[in-house]
Amino acid sequence: MVETRVRRGNVPAETSSLVGRRRELDELAALVGRSPLVTVTGVAGVGKTRLAIRTAGRLRDSFADGAWVVELSAQQNGDLVGHDIAAVLGLREQAVRPQSEVLADFLADKHLMLILDTCDHLIDACAALLRRVLADAPHARVLVTSRRPLGLPGERLFPVEPLPVPETGGAGTDAVRLFTERAHALVPGLSLDPEAVARVCRLLDGIPLAIELAARRLRALSPQQIAERLDDRFALLVGGSRTPFARHQTMRTAVGWSHELCTAEERLLWARLSVFAGWFDADDARVVCADERLTGFEPARLADRSILIAEGPRYRMLATIRDYGREWLRRLGEEEAFVRRHRDHYLTQARRAEAEWYGPRQPQWADWAHRELPNLKAILDHDEGFDLVTALWFVWCCLGQAEQGRHYLDRTLDRHPEPSPGRTKALWVRAWTALDAGDTVAAGKRAGEAYAAAMADGDLAAAGCARRCAAAVALARGDLDEAERLATESAELFERAVHSHIGLPVAEVTLAAVLDARGEPGRAVEVLVRQWGRCAERGELWARSNGDQARSLTELGRGEFDAADVYARAALDVKWRLGDVTGSAMMADQLAAIATARGDGRRAAGLLGVAQRMRTDAEQSRGGVDRRPEAVRREIAPEQSRRDPYGLQAAREHTETEARALIGDACYDHAFAQGLIMESSAAVAWIRDV
Repeated sequence: MVETRVRRGNVPAETSSLVGRRRELDELAALVGRSPLVTVTGVAGVGKTRLAIRTAGRLRDSFADGAWVVELSAQQNGDLVGHDIAAVLGLREQAVRPQSEVLADFLADKHLMLILDTCDHLIDACAALLRRVLADAPHARVLVTSRRPLGLPGERLFPVEPLPVPETGGAGTDAVRLFTERAHALVPGLSLDPEAVARVCRLLDGIPLAIELAARRLRALSPQQIAERLDDRFALLVGGSRTPFARHQTMRTAVGWSHELCTAEERLLWARLSVFAGWFDADDARVVCADERLTGFEPARLADRSILIAEGPRYRMLATIRDYGREWLRRLGEEEAFVRRHRDHYLTQARRAEAEWYGPRQPQWADWAHRELPNLKAILDHDEGFDLVTALWFVWCCLGQAEQGRHYLDRTLDRHPEPSPGRTKALWVRAWTALDAGDTVAAGKRAGEAYAAAMADGDLAAAGCARRCAAAVALARGDLDEAERLATESAELFERAVHSHIGLPVAEVTLAAVLDARGEPGRAVEVLVRQWGRCAERGELWARSNGDQARSLTELGRGEFDAADVYARAALDVKWRLGDVTGSAMMADQLAAIATARGDGRRAAGLLGVAQRMRTDAEQSRGGVDRRPEAVRREIAPEQSRRDPYGLQAAREHTETEARALIGDACYDHAFAQGLIMESSAAVAWIRDV
């Protein structure tokens, strides 16, 4: 006779609060309500068990026969899984019948929720048992936690992501709230630096277990010190667990458990994939990782085990998982070889992108650059040569990433002061990035060095790039004669160069700007018409958008407001398509100036708000790039804010003054605020529609 104790379940009491996860809890509860088998998946330490336990506690009153938790992490024998479940349910052993049959009979008429926690290492056994049980128990619901699916028909997967972390600054997210709450529980009244806490949470990828373990170090370390020591995160993240099932005493244990569950080939792939710092696809992985020891692999296998995060055809590792793999790569003696293969792969792609930048594939290569920037930066952080940093000149100069480019270029130039073609190229690229910051002193200095070196090498294209920069510097200083001479010389050098170079249409834009400043808009338009045709012939967009920007300014100066609007919108479309948020902000400013000229102060105010939001977004996306000491950054910030050689800030202030005069301060402030809170993508759609 089968007996059961009269209980409504064994859901354990939670010893600490569950921070966040409200949406996940609602969705998981709804999924359990309509699906006989739900498997909660996710990376080590992400909180699968906590979600399952909280869901069981939330739903147990909905089941007449209660909710029952079976913890399987300690069970190593798959044949005993049924016995573990039977023991939790209070069933007597029946040696003459298979345990799956006993469970199926018992559960056949039960309205019951069964939680099987940590099934990773017992997948086959759990799947076989549940296949029988679920077929005979129509009212039962089974909730499983595992880093990979069971693979049964009707199984619904519920992937759990890490907690959201602030992209920049110390804004409150669930990850920050978790760290703060655990910190105050440990050390009441502790004062925390929000930026330091946010940095810790970002470095830990929002993994709850890692955050809780880090918070426990606050008796000895400050958040700043914790962040600094996370280079050795597995040594740092240790401590007793306060979760209902205290099996993860350290982060290394949690991740190591996943490692043990992988096959030898999967472990090797994990180790080699650790050289990727960001997203990658199967082709990237194959080029970098495959050899005679590792053939015919597929990254999706690691995604199934929650080692990789998949998004469409692309994959990435969380930093904690990547660091564990990197340790194993080092132990295998393969780290240097595969770091080099990773670098060579991206250098090959960067060279191809550079070669094709002046042509119709520009948008595709812009997408590639934005997507692969984490991998490129990881290489550049340890690469001391000129090859990659100069091949990526189009990223620094065309895609709104000049600040990052300046950092890497300065470091490389300082390390290699001896003359070389690579240094010559780095000099003119550095000059162009200095122009982006309005640093005409640095731009002029580097342009002069680049021109002398390029002429000595007979590199006419590099000399043309240097002269184009010098012309822009002269224009900013108001020396129009010198600016026209240098811009004309730059164009002539490009015409004489062996290969076509995108610097020629850029030099033509500079020349047109000089002519417009001289009060010769007709000549400026002639140059820009020629420049537009040159770009259109090659299917090029970026330099053409610069020409459209200059044409808009010229048309506005001539009072041709409709034409100015058309060219500004065309420039905005391209800059936004290429991911240049800073350039898009400049075009929003230009459209605001056009709106005031037309007498539409409300639209001008909204556009100025949009432009400010875009500049803020661009600055935040570049957060953490400036590695200079904080005191140095504070010292130079006022000087940089005063630097406005092109009159951009002055132009914005003039537009604001005009708009306020048109509609009044109150109306202006309201419209500006509306633009400021608008997401940049929504703002671009708004501009296009109006």
